[in-house]
Amino acid sequence: MGDTGIGALLLRLRTERGWTQQRVADEYNALEGRAAKTGKEIGRYEREARVPVPYTRKYLAQVFGVDVVALDRAVAVSKSLRGEEDSSSGSSPEEPAWPAVPSRSGKGAISVDAVMSADFARFIAQRNADEFVVEQLEADVARLARAYVSHPLMELYVEIKRLRDGVFELLRGRQHPRQTADLYVAASRLCGLSAHVCLDLGDYDSAATHARTARACAEAAGHEGMLAWVRAVESLIAYWTGRYEQAARLAQAGRHHRAHGSIGARLASLEARALAIAGDQVGAVAALADAERSREATSGRDEVPGIFAFPAAKQFAYAGTSHLAVGGREHVRQAIASADTAVRLYRSAEDDDQSVGDLFAAHVDLARGHLLLGDLDGTEAMLGFVLESPPERMSASIVRRLTALGRELGEPQYGGAAQAAHLRERLQHTAVLAASPAAHPPELPT
Repeated sequence: MGDTGIGALLLRLRTERGWTQQRVADEYNALEGRAAKTGKEIGRYEREARVPVPYTRKYLAQVFGVDVVALDRAVAVSKSLRGEEDSSSGSSPEEPAWPAVPSRSGKGAISVDAVMSADFARFIAQRNADEFVVEQLEADVARLARAYVSHPLMELYVEIKRLRDGVFELLRGRQHPRQTADLYVAASRLCGLSAHVCLDLGDYDSAATHARTARACAEAAGHEGMLAWVRAVESLIAYWTGRYEQAARLAQAGRHHRAHGSIGARLASLEARALAIAGDQVGAVAALADAERSREATSGRDEVPGIFAFPAAKQFAYAGTSHLAVGGREHVRQAIASADTAVRLYRSAEDDDQSVGDLFAAHVDLARGHLLLGDLDGTEAMLGFVLESPPERMSASIVRRLTALGRELGEPQYGGAAQAAHLRERLQHTAVLAASPAAHPPELPT
């Protein structure tokens, strides 16, 4: 390894592997079995602000897979350039910083400084990701995002996690700043997909954790569209945990971001539904009008399809739920019309764009709309699609909707109807099956 000082040697060993200083510290701590080092301490060794003693050099050699003699020789070179003896033979604490001005051999110190400069130039040139890696990642994310709305979670979750963890590892390395920003966007989207997996399984705490990481990555990239989208996910989490006012506020906060595509309609739709459930009928109706205006004035296409887009079919599905929550015969009729439009639009879409979850939701809303109008035959007809579908395809939110509708069918006004009792039993049976552990593979978070 030549007559290199200890700082330059440690820097070169680390950058050759594409590691961060914290990665070196983590590897060191794993070998020693305790949290002995931090990334900052590794940085001090590389700057030669401190000299690693023999005990530390032993573990650093194991971390980098080199002979400890090489590190000992590098320490001796550094000391000789400063006119010092290498007397550190015990396991005493790390030696303090050397004097800024060497006592002799100034030319040698300048030479070491040049070596460190050259090492850093090589460090800058190193890349663990290029434009082709980023391009493939973006294609994979788009494919998963589109497939998410129509495929079972088991088919997607393992790949979502693998890609997400791979992007995390790439971001710990070196890339061109433009590619780093692209990787942060990819990480944000993959964390967003992970949040949706947890959301669909009813693990709202884990969903919130993934959403926070998605927001941090979006902020690091300065991506307004993803920042708005993550607020929508956070609004969903608040909604399904019963914090309706907060859900509305989060949707409103998302609308402050300047984003293109359908995100404006998504956020307005989320706000309308949350306000309607919270009992703010005036606010809900105003937000519904905003959602409709956003749908008509959508500017530009969504960057990524599927779960990151908010197509017209989904907008009508949300409108149906909101109208039902506002209540009143006229809103119930509007709910039926909106849900029916959602089903029709999804049925005419390509298979990969047919959101199973939204089709379930729209059919449940249609069933409840007919129920509120006193049409039990219509209720049973609309529930057929849901009750005849595989339970494992139903998300936690659909199970909750079915359970609520079952309770409604048990209210006094339907108590004497055999048809209502039969429907209620079928709903309860389906909800139990869909909520059972057997409905979701053990590989998925619970």
